[in-house]
Amino acid sequence: MTGTPLSRWTMAYFAAALLSLLAAEALMTVGYGFPVDGLKAPATLVVVHLAAIGWLSLLMCGALFQFVPVLVNRPLAGTGLTLPALLFIILGLISLLSGFVSMDGLLNTVAPFLPMGGLLLCVGFAMAAAAIGLTLARSRPVPLPAAFVAAGLAGLVAAAALGFVFTQVLGGTLWAPALAEIAARGVPVHAAAGLGGWLGMCAVGVSYRLFPMFLLSPDPQGAGTRLAFLLAAGALATAVGGGFAALLAGWSVPDVVLVAAIAAAGAAAFYGRDVMHFYRARRRRELELNMRIAALAFVSLGLAVVLLAPLAALAGAETAIAATIYLAAFGWLSGLGLAQLYKIVPFMTWLECYGPVLGRAPTPRVQDLVSEPRARPWFLLYFASVWAGTAALSVGSGTGFRIAGAGTLAATAAIVVNLVRARMLSDVDGSLRFPEGARRPSLLYSLAPGRR
Repeated sequence: MTGTPLSRWTMAYFAAALLSLLAAEALMTVGYGFPVDGLKAPATLVVVHLAAIGWLSLLMCGALFQFVPVLVNRPLAGTGLTLPALLFIILGLISLLSGFVSMDGLLNTVAPFLPMGGLLLCVGFAMAAAAIGLTLARSRPVPLPAAFVAAGLAGLVAAAALGFVFTQVLGGTLWAPALAEIAARGVPVHAAAGLGGWLGMCAVGVSYRLFPMFLLSPDPQGAGTRLAFLLAAGALATAVGGGFAALLAGWSVPDVVLVAAIAAAGAAAFYGRDVMHFYRARRRRELELNMRIAALAFVSLGLAVVLLAPLAALAGAETAIAATIYLAAFGWLSGLGLAQLYKIVPFMTWLECYGPVLGRAPTPRVQDLVSEPRARPWFLLYFASVWAGTAALSVGSGTGFRIAGAGTLAATAAIVVNLVRARMLSDVDGSLRFPEGARRPSLLYSLAPGRR
């Protein structure tokens, strides 16, 4: 990875993503959205899209712009699209959230925020998908980790297309019986394509490449890894293709999504086996904090898979869906994202600052950019709070969920402070911080070595 160019705007994606996460957690802490409101209430939609688009999707886009070139050993195509994509997605998200707030009665306006938000988001994600997809297309045949990302892009296209239909129908700019039927019953397909397809497939693909790098373990091989991909791709095809067919034919959409969920659970089992192999076969005996914390994220994924059926039987389908999606989104995807940011941010910063002077002046190690003893308790508080929040949702305790949300918010804020300190080199010893020729980092963008 040391020979890969730095993605110039990845830090800006990360900054916008972290601000969105803090905003979503703050809203949950004050009781805005589920469980005070229903799953389909405008307030819940605000929190869900702030987390799914503002946090997880921006985090994923920023990470893919940096790591897809690592997956396929080829520079990113369409680098000029990365900044416009970010601006379109942010503007689209603001417009979308304004539309939901208007639906909630908190904003009195006739402005077409929902249709405009859907359109801007589609344009922004199309730019991001074009840059990543073109890079993959020029690298055929792609390795298996990149194939996961390619499938994830298909999920993104499906989720964005359905989201566009929803916003146009709800905003009154499109109307036809078939579109109204899709808007009325298509939410499970939209959620499966976005959470399981786009975010889940890409997270798995990137981790199949990063974990062997971080742990110094063998690359994934064997039939089990291929089965994980085939099952995951089959689950996505069933959820999206079968879901569309069910919408148009009047079949039960939840039944189709349930079949896809069973295939996804099988994929998760093979993926979990591979992750355990990475840890067991590693040559780096002393784990860094990001990899110790990542293990808690995978525990969250395992819990989300096994808890769904018992919770549905004991507490009902809505409670089970809410608790397991919260655990998958905040325990697995968000926990994994925060843990890996704790490695990625200092590593990119180190490459940018000290790459130009390597071999010509004493430089700190990557580990010297962070203070693991100071950050560790906040990561533990984060996962303890997410698990407590999941338990509160499972028993229908709104107060318990808000208390857990406060813990999650405090932990995330402290982790963000640690990431900013790493970016600003605040923990580097003063004698090594800026050797002659080293570059001072900007908080929001990166410069490749050799560029000013």
